Amino acid sequence: MSGRRWFGTDGIRGRVGSEPITPEFVLRLGWAAGRVFAREGVKRILIGKDTRISGYMLESALEAGMSAAGVDVQLTGPMPTPAIAYLTRTFRADAGVVISASHNPYWDNGIKFFSPNGDKLPDAIEEAIEKQLEAPVTTVASAELGKATRIEDAPGRYIEFCKGTLGSGFRLSGLKVVLDCAHGATYHVAPAVFRELGANVVTIGTSPNGMNINDACGATSPEALAIRVVEERADLGIAFDGDGDRVILVDHTGTVVDGDEILYVIARHRHRCASLVGGVVGTLMSNLGLELALMEQGIPFARAKVGDRYVLSECVARGWQVGGESSGHVICLDLHTTGDAIVAALQVLLALQHSGQTLAEARTGMERCPQVMENVEVVQPRRIDGNATVAAAVKSVEQRLGEGGRVLLRPSGTEPVVRVMVEGRDVALITSHAHELAEVVRRELA
Repeated sequence: MSGRRWFGTDGIRGRVGSEPITPEFVLRLGWAAGRVFAREGVKRILIGKDTRISGYMLESALEAGMSAAGVDVQLTGPMPTPAIAYLTRTFRADAGVVISASHNPYWDNGIKFFSPNGDKLPDAIEEAIEKQLEAPVTTVASAELGKATRIEDAPGRYIEFCKGTLGSGFRLSGLKVVLDCAHGATYHVAPAVFRELGANVVTIGTSPNGMNINDACGATSPEALAIRVVEERADLGIAFDGDGDRVILVDHTGTVVDGDEILYVIARHRHRCASLVGGVVGTLMSNLGLELALMEQGIPFARAKVGDRYVLSECVARGWQVGGESSGHVICLDLHTTGDAIVAALQVLLALQHSGQTLAEARTGMERCPQVMENVEVVQPRRIDGNATVAAAVKSVEQRLGEGGRVLLRPSGTEPVVRVMVEGRDVALITSHAHELAEVVRRELA
C-alpha cells in the first residue's frame, strides 16, 4: 500500500475541492478505472453514494469518465456502502463504486471500489488504475460510448436483503427502538427494515440536506441518541454512520455500547447456538476486556491491524466469519461480504431475543479494561521498529502484567509521535507502566 499515490486502505479520500477530490481528477479516475476494467472484460459498473452535497458532482464526473472509456454505469442514488456491495452481486455488475467519506464531515468525500463479488477490489487492480491515471484521457468511438441508467428499486432490494439475513419467523413486535441514521445513506432504508420486522421505530438523523451528515449525530456522536432513548423509554437505540457500515448501540439506560461489546454479544450467542465458526477477529485496538470475555466463553480471538480491510483479510485467512473494530465495523461473513451496520444490529437483536436479555444485561458479560495512553513526541516515530532497548522494556512490562494486561506501541501515521498504550484492570499499575515505557521511548528516540 505504501507505494501508491492515491489509493489508501479504504479507497481514495480527501477534502472536496482539493486533489484528488475534484471533478477533474474524478473524471480521470472514472476513465482510468473504466479502461482497466474494460481490459478485464468489464462492461457494467454500479455507482452509489451517500448524502453529501458533493456526491452529485462526483457521480457525474465518474459517469462521464467511465462513459468515455466505453463502460456502462448503473446509478442507485444514495445507498449504504454495504448495499452497493450487495447490489453489485445481485445485479451481476462487473464492479461497484461508492462515493462516500464514511464517518467524515460533509466537506470530505471519497471513492471506494468493490469487485463483482461485493468485496474490496484486489490490490493489483487498484495498482493498474493508478498507473492508468498517468495516461491522457481519450474517448472511445461514439458508437462505443458507455450508457447510464438508474436503478429505481435499489432501496427495496436492499431492505429485503437485510430482513432476509434472519429467519422467516423473526419478529420485533413489542420492541421500541430509536434509530439515528446520521442524516446519511441509511436514512430511507433502515427505518423500513425495522418497521417491517414489527418494531415501534422512532427516528432521528433522517433529514439529510447534503451538509448535516455525521454532524453531532450517528455512530461517531451517539450522545443525542442516548438522550432520546431515555426520553422515549425505548428498549434500545441504534446509531449508524454516514455510509452505513458502522453501528453503535445504546441500551435502555442510555449507556453507549461500542463495537467490541457488539462483537461479544454476537459471538456469545453464536457460540451458545453452536453456529460460531472458529473464533473472532478484532484489531490491535480492541479492548482487552473483549479478549478476556471471549476466553472465558472458550472462544478463540485474534488481532489484525487497525482497519476493516485487515479484519476481513484475517477472517478469510482463518476461515472465521465474525470480526470487527471498536468503532463499530462488524463483519458477519456468512451473511455479507463486508461490514454492514444494519445486518450487525439485527444480529444483536437476534441474540437478545434468543437469550431473553436486555442489551444492558447482555453487555455485562464483558468488562471493559481501562486503557492509559501517552503520546511521545519524537522526530522519526518509525525508528521505534527494531529498537532493542524499547523491545526489551515492552517485554519486561508484559511479563509483569501477565494475562491481565496488554501493551501496544505504534507510530502515528499523521503526527510525529509514538502512541504508548497500556491496558489492564489496575488503573494505578497500568498508568505507572505507561509512564515507564514512554520515558524509554523518549530517551531512545529523542
